[in-house]
Amino acid sequence: MTTASPSPADSATRDYTQTLFLPQTAFPMRAGLPQKEPEILARWKAIGLYERLRAAAAGRPRFVLHDGPPYANGNIHIGHALNKILKDMVTRSQQMAGFDSNYVPGWDCHGLPIEWKIEEEYRTKGKNKDAVDPVEFRKECRAFAEKWIAIQSEEFQRLGVTGDWSNYYSTMAYHAEAQIAREIMSFAMSDQLYRGSKPVMWSVVEKTALAEAEVEYQDYTSDTVHIAFPIASVVPHPHGREHPQIDPLPHVLAEPAMLRRASIVIWTTTPWTIPGNRAIAYSPRIEYGLYCVDEAPEGNWARIGALYVLADKLAADVFKAAKVERFSRLAEVPAALLAGMTCRHPLSDRGYEFPVPLLAGDHVTDDAGTGFVHTAPGHGREDFDIWTANRTALEQRHILTAIPYTVDGDGFFTADAPGFTGKRILTDKGEKGDANSAVIAALSAAGTLVSRGRLKHSYPHSWRSKKPVIFRNTPQWFIAMDKPITPGVPRGSNEPDTLRNRALKAIRETRWVPASGENRITGMIEAKPDWVISRQRAWGVPIAVFYKDLGHGRIDILKDERVNTAIAAAFEAEGADAWFASADGARFLEPFGYSPKEWIKVTDILDVWFDSGSTHAYTLENSTHFPGLAGIHRKRDGGRDEVMYLEGSDQHRGWFHSSLIESCGTRGRAPFDVVLTHGFVLDEKGEKMSKSIGNVVAPQDIMKTAGADILRLWVAASDYSDDLRIGPKIVESFVDQYRKLRNTMRWMLGTLAHFRAEDRVEFAAMPELERFVLHRLAELEPQVRGAYAAFDYKKVVALLTQFMTSDLSAFYFDVRKDALYCDPASSAKRKAALCVVEYCFRSITTWLAPILVFTCDEAWLARYGNETDSVHLHLFEPADPMWRDDALAGRWQQIREARRVVTGGLELERAAKRIGSSLEAAPILHVADAPLRRILQEIDFAEVCITSSLKLRAGEGPKDAFRLADVPGIAVEARPAAGVKCARSWRYFDPATADTAFPDITPRDAQAMREWEAARRRAA
Repeated sequence: MTTASPSPADSATRDYTQTLFLPQTAFPMRAGLPQKEPEILARWKAIGLYERLRAAAAGRPRFVLHDGPPYANGNIHIGHALNKILKDMVTRSQQMAGFDSNYVPGWDCHGLPIEWKIEEEYRTKGKNKDAVDPVEFRKECRAFAEKWIAIQSEEFQRLGVTGDWSNYYSTMAYHAEAQIAREIMSFAMSDQLYRGSKPVMWSVVEKTALAEAEVEYQDYTSDTVHIAFPIASVVPHPHGREHPQIDPLPHVLAEPAMLRRASIVIWTTTPWTIPGNRAIAYSPRIEYGLYCVDEAPEGNWARIGALYVLADKLAADVFKAAKVERFSRLAEVPAALLAGMTCRHPLSDRGYEFPVPLLAGDHVTDDAGTGFVHTAPGHGREDFDIWTANRTALEQRHILTAIPYTVDGDGFFTADAPGFTGKRILTDKGEKGDANSAVIAALSAAGTLVSRGRLKHSYPHSWRSKKPVIFRNTPQWFIAMDKPITPGVPRGSNEPDTLRNRALKAIRETRWVPASGENRITGMIEAKPDWVISRQRAWGVPIAVFYKDLGHGRIDILKDERVNTAIAAAFEAEGADAWFASADGARFLEPFGYSPKEWIKVTDILDVWFDSGSTHAYTLENSTHFPGLAGIHRKRDGGRDEVMYLEGSDQHRGWFHSSLIESCGTRGRAPFDVVLTHGFVLDEKGEKMSKSIGNVVAPQDIMKTAGADILRLWVAASDYSDDLRIGPKIVESFVDQYRKLRNTMRWMLGTLAHFRAEDRVEFAAMPELERFVLHRLAELEPQVRGAYAAFDYKKVVALLTQFMTSDLSAFYFDVRKDALYCDPASSAKRKAALCVVEYCFRSITTWLAPILVFTCDEAWLARYGNETDSVHLHLFEPADPMWRDDALAGRWQQIREARRVVTGGLELERAAKRIGSSLEAAPILHVADAPLRRILQEIDFAEVCITSSLKLRAGEGPKDAFRLADVPGIAVEARPAAGVKCARSWRYFDPATADTAFPDITPRDAQAMREWEAARRRAA
């Protein structure tokens, strides 16, 4: 090659731009997701993506995410978006990991919210619900739910959620209602279903019983009272051996007159329950004393000389509340004395003329109150439990044990509350009635009121109406938690085969994500009372059983499989309306010899949690949805089927809870193998979203302005195990993050426009830098797969974002742009780099596909151009194990650290405007470490640093050289590059080395030009 100077004419007229292998792609920089995503959804539908996914996965082990049904009564909110996007990430990632991961969406359709809506429409039209045929009313409820299922289905699909939208399940489908009926009949046949009279949480507003899962706790201001129960008699406890000796009695208590003047004092936040009082609970572990009021204001309720029995620890607080100015403790009151004591009711002068016994209770403490607990067995679970536990002993003492029905379903006092009949605890709007004030006035008139006040505290409210509930004794249907199941299943332990024990065992056998979920639901099941499953409403599945009234609160449930089969068959054909269309159920009874005059048809409907808790029975075991699934008795073992439930953390007491109990009762095990929970969505400040505050973020708005993939990136990158935050600033931050990821994909697509399959380079023939990048892919693949297997999408995003921005964009692509753009077509380095970019593209696109479903599919189509293909039809791109080279990685880690020093030094030069691009520099690098110098000498380190040249020298370097504190032993001196600037690649080079035909470019660029011109001649 001869040296010559280029002529001015040649330099001025030659344009090398068209000779470079610059990126070329139709994949736009501006995503336009709001417009593009619906087009991609339409393409998926056109190519039958869901059906092809099922066909491709046929025969693989199954990973099934069973959809917890949302309620069909309104547009989706941001919490729905979080939930459904997480579910889609699970199913897509499991599918691409090699499983058959089918997703069947479902809806919860029965229940009060829809029933209320129809009733509201009736009121607007002046119609009376009670005057409408129940079947007609139910049809209107069904139509309302169908409308919202269609709307929500479109909104969920717009999020990019792929599933069997044509064959969704719903709790109101005829076959579902039939199966729900079969499930409750199964409980009846195994003696787990019973009718009992117990205090239940009752919504006066909704006029129905509620389960714990339907209740939330809100602040509420209650009236509080201290009430005196006059002592009527003191008899040593018949089982005195179990208590301390009470002889001799303290000297004051030995005075009968003094004792007869004393009263037991209780404190309550529900004065209206006093008419239902039947006992007082105390604790043998608490120290009690007899106290005298020595000084009090005139007219005070607690008068001078009054004698009260109180817990010693709480006496001062009680007297302070009672405005007592001075008091004295007269004597100890032993627990054994309390055990045989009875009191008079504080309203005995108004017809409550029965003894009030004292009963020992473990729930009594001296943390607050008086050390005694007012016990109304018709108004509280603990009250009911202690009363029934002592029933036999009380009857022996000739104490009436019948539990009164003091409050009706509308919140009014009944005739069982003498003197208060017609007074109301709560109105039908959930507001306080006049019952409390009436009871307090009566206590004051009777002289048994000690003090009154107000207390703001946490109180149960219906989570639908948001109104307070009451506890009232009423006949309801229950599923027993501790009754041995008939016929039962072998347990292999001494524990009885009860529903509670089955559920606790199933919890231990389940994988909980996060693990803390196990303890949470275990505590709930351990403390769970019998499940109240009856509701006094119209829109739902009935408790499809008949019973015979045997009197005295006893019933006999009809157990005949022929009747059960007939009921289920009718439901399959007509839906649950068949039950309501037959007034007395004769159509189900008479064909089998039963009389409707003898057997009573239950008119209550099932708790909607029983409906959704049974979904496994009519979805997972339905061949339409999951053909070939092994049924509920499955557990992964070497690749067998596995089922996941995924919902918000509140579902430990909701759907997880009801599904666990229902399945354990009918199938002996949980319906799930894995349970994953997520938190709730808050605004940017961490506050709960509220329309009144104006901080609600709607997913529809985000999709209109930014796109669903931005929402999906937010979900994936957030720690869903805790509460998530979202708002305009947070959305914008994810738009920026998305833009960086998209631009990296766009650059790869543009570069790969020049890649030809025949130019592939074998791994062993690749330069070190390419082998290092492939090592990174081999290192990343198991990490990404592991993160997906652990449902750790935040880690997936972090791993790939770091790789794409740091390893690729800021390093590898930056270094290789010169070779990719400027090297000759025949360059082995360029071909190797193109191969690596292809590997990176396929890996990144498939690995990110479960998260950025639209973007990755758009990129896949842009790369391969097959309109009938989709990235979602492929598995995660594998990395060849032979690419893994930890020694090489360690070597390149040192190279990159040295590069950081050079880059840092050049940044200072650029900031001082002494250079423009790094190609204008020819730095001197001082390296003290000899092994590192050898490593840097073995590669083209100037190319790695993107400088026109670079000199290596031994030693620490001059004092004024640039250094990084965290990279010792390396210093750089910035020097300007010598020579002339290449007109094609912009590298500085010695013009004496130029090709005479191309004097203004480097010899490498000249070779590229010769090949380019030859290719043009061949093409012509």
